[in-house]
Amino acid sequence: MRLATLRRSRHDAPLPGVHGVARVGPDVAQLVRRTRPGDIAVVEHLDLDAASARLLVAAKVGAVVNAAPSTSGRYPNLGPQVLVDAGVPVLDRIGPEIMRVVGDGDRLRLDGDTLFRGDDVVGRGDRLSIESVFLTTERARTGFGLQLEAFAANTVEHLRQERDLLLDGEGVPEVATALAGRPVVVVSGGHGWEDDLARLRPWMRTARPVLVGVDDGADALLSVGLQPDMIIGNPDLVTEGVLLCGAEVVVRADRDGRAPGLARAEQHGVRAVVFPVRGSSEDAALLLVHSHDASLIVGVGSHAPLAEFVDRGRADMAGTFLTRLKVGTRLVDATSVATVYRRPTPMWPLWVLVLLLLAGAVTVGVLAGDATPVGQWRESLVDAVTGLLGGEAR
Repeated sequence: MRLATLRRSRHDAPLPGVHGVARVGPDVAQLVRRTRPGDIAVVEHLDLDAASARLLVAAKVGAVVNAAPSTSGRYPNLGPQVLVDAGVPVLDRIGPEIMRVVGDGDRLRLDGDTLFRGDDVVGRGDRLSIESVFLTTERARTGFGLQLEAFAANTVEHLRQERDLLLDGEGVPEVATALAGRPVVVVSGGHGWEDDLARLRPWMRTARPVLVGVDDGADALLSVGLQPDMIIGNPDLVTEGVLLCGAEVVVRADRDGRAPGLARAEQHGVRAVVFPVRGSSEDAALLLVHSHDASLIVGVGSHAPLAEFVDRGRADMAGTFLTRLKVGTRLVDATSVATVYRRPTPMWPLWVLVLLLLAGAVTVGVLAGDATPVGQWRESLVDAVTGLLGGEAR
């Protein structure tokens, strides 16, 4: 009986589609922290942005199932394009009930536009392709002007509510880390942070900047052997090892008094500074180091061309825009610093050359015969030195 079962299992063809373990969660940044290669990410992310999509690609997910429309048509977001270009299967618009039906750790199979758990169908959606993403994005471009108008209105409202902070710096907390007059590297866990840090290494060895990790950017620093001086953002988004590494912790709090992650920091005995601000953790980091008179702010993992800038979360887009206006030219991109930086020429080769020339001159002077011009000059020098020292000239 056992042999017959084995024989059938060997000859049974595997069911078609992408097989993987479900990782379920609305927040992509937190979900990818527990995702292994080949897992199927089940998210509810309206208008999937490029940064979140790159996190999913970097996590090597087997597929992405989105309960919400990956592109709603309000504006041409870039996330779906990033996923399909990377060859990640995407099942879109499967419906919000999938977040309740599927549990974290369930074994799933994605075949075409249908999602299975075992032999049961748990949902159907739209399977994205390069062509469908292109058409959806083109249609969304027609709403781009309206989105920019809404952005302008949100910017005015954000400025009204954060006027004292943005214009006068009121509410920025005091910190123990010395920032005045020093260059600061602000590391976010966004796309390309590894390349940015690699290019910055020569400059950092010379400039010795303050290293600030924003949320999981602190983990990024420690993962490449760099010790963060400050952690700014939500302590819930960093590992325990980073939280206890000795860096000063600044918790970004909401204006209503909520401070996500503060309880975790206190549970680990970490003294944290609270910074109430509307906007993202990255905005809080830039405003803090700018207000404390950092001489230069270098952004790592935070690129903001127009398309990606609008592609960010709509809630914090106005805050990001105004923060960058506030910081102004003091904020530069890591790529720019690495491009213009020229490592100082070391002086030791010059000193070695001088010593070699002196050694050669001394050797010639000592070994030259008495009848040669060099020998006669040597004898004259010896006589002069002897006379100065009170001896008798030969």
